[in-house]
Amino acid sequence: MKIAKTYGYLKKDLDLIEDALMKVIQAEHPVLREASTQLLRAGGKRIRPVFVLLSGQFGDFDIDRIKTVAVSLELIHMASLVHDDVIDDAALRRGKPTIKQLYDNRVAMYTGDYILARSLESITKLQKPNAHKVLSKTIVEVCIGEFEQIKDKYVWDQHIRDYLRRIKRKTALLIATSCKLGAIAADVPVEFANKLYKYGYFIGMSYQIIDDILDFTSSASELGKPAGNDLIQGNVTLPVLFAMKDSAFNQLLRDTFRNPDVVSENDMSKLIRALHKTNAIECSYKISNLYLEKALKMLEQLPNIKARHTLQDIAKYIGKRRS
Repeated sequence: MKIAKTYGYLKKDLDLIEDALMKVIQAEHPVLREASTQLLRAGGKRIRPVFVLLSGQFGDFDIDRIKTVAVSLELIHMASLVHDDVIDDAALRRGKPTIKQLYDNRVAMYTGDYILARSLESITKLQKPNAHKVLSKTIVEVCIGEFEQIKDKYVWDQHIRDYLRRIKRKTALLIATSCKLGAIAADVPVEFANKLYKYGYFIGMSYQIIDDILDFTSSASELGKPAGNDLIQGNVTLPVLFAMKDSAFNQLLRDTFRNPDVVSENDMSKLIRALHKTNAIECSYKISNLYLEKALKMLEQLPNIKARHTLQDIAKYIGKRRS
């Protein structure tokens, strides 16, 4: 089952958000307009707008306020992807050429900056100071996370807590903020808004861990990029950290990346096969499931409405995701 089926009844509102996204990113300069539009049309799960919509249903749901928040958060996510692709020198995303590949690094960086600026401009329509404070803090943390990821590239001797702190900033905070801002926009009681924030955080942690697992368990065609791509870029993820407890894998990893610039496809295939011989994948799924259990416990403390059931279904889907 596709994740979109769990929230299919939100299609009308999601279509409104998609239309709003297209309007917001239009630029006067043709290259900027073309690059931004191309990125939007590349698609995506739009999971952050979904969390905004569902969280807003616990309060006074107003589609205009909710749409403003959803658009801003999705734009921040899009901008971060453009910048990531430049940093990682990535040619593909979701199986399609990246902005930096189609144009160059300068165009990509300015496109990401433009999309981020449009996001901040869009959120000003929401007359809720607390929402702006939450969003600003999140952007700061996301930026710190990007620097931490660069600093930790090819650093094999790091602790699991370093990885968890990194994915908190990379993924979990933006999903948590999507839930929190959706709640704020709908005047959801603070107690429930905080529960939704924690749910989003736990879901975000689990989601990223599973993404990192799939980097080693899915094919290149399923991923839309080479298998093991995170490791090729020097990003040390949870499966790698667990696998490194095996001395044979640890040595093979260090030998393979003695010179990262000459690592071949054959080298990566050998490394991925070695990783699968350890218990790294199983251990990583266990950590993901711990976060999912915490997310579901948060939902138990929220009103028993349809949105809560959908959030539960999303959590269960993420837990079973294998592609």
